[in-house]
Amino acid sequence: MSGERRLALAASPTEQAQVAAADLRQRYDWVPIGEAELVVALGGDGFLLQTLHAMLDRHRALPVFGMNLGTVGFLMNEWSPDLLESRILRARSFTVTPLRMTATTVSGEVVTYAAINEVSLLRETRQTARLEVTVNGRVVLPELVCDGVLAATPAGSTAYNLSAHGPILPLDSSLIALTPISAFRPRRWRGAILPDRTRIGFRVLDPVKRPVSAVADQREVRDVATVEVAIDRSSTLTLLFDPEHALDDRITMEQFVI
Repeated sequence: MSGERRLALAASPTEQAQVAAADLRQRYDWVPIGEAELVVALGGDGFLLQTLHAMLDRHRALPVFGMNLGTVGFLMNEWSPDLLESRILRARSFTVTPLRMTATTVSGEVVTYAAINEVSLLRETRQTARLEVTVNGRVVLPELVCDGVLAATPAGSTAYNLSAHGPILPLDSSLIALTPISAFRPRRWRGAILPDRTRIGFRVLDPVKRPVSAVADQREVRDVATVEVAIDRSSTLTLLFDPEHALDDRITMEQFVI
């Protein structure tokens, strides 16, 4: 490419993304991801999350410039094969700090996953979940009867959190949204907005009769007994956006969508 930055190409397995990837491979030079300084990702929001999680797993988080070849593409730039070098040079960068979920199952297994958008606790059966909620070790809800509850980052506040009627958080707000999903008791509780230094804990009150799963973005742990959620400041991710399609502007404008 320009010789200034070594770029790797990642593409969703969908036909549309694969055709676009073939076009880009003819136009530009690419290196394997292990030698790259930046990743160009083709697909939708789900594929971008997969790409980011794969880098977290490898403990090598490269900046990512995504182009939308999926459905929604809220976290993506517009697809165009032209002038890619200049777009990357002009791109605005945004740092995203993921959540860290530590889930302990009924059998005692401990599983830790990162979540870029949200951590969700969801009932596994027709029966509602019964959860105790703590903030920094203090019990704030002795019993939340619900279909589920989620903790969302600012970057994820316009995803599942928004569909559950949670608040939209500005990207630079240093906040976490704690949002119930179809709460039955207390019925009037609509959630909370917490500083991102907060440690949030969930304890399943009847995990055998009313089993609950915990999901960190797309990774699920079933039959959990307790779940702890906190910002993982040891892991940071960088997303790149065209100046006219920057993520902070998109999140702000979502508040005015009718």
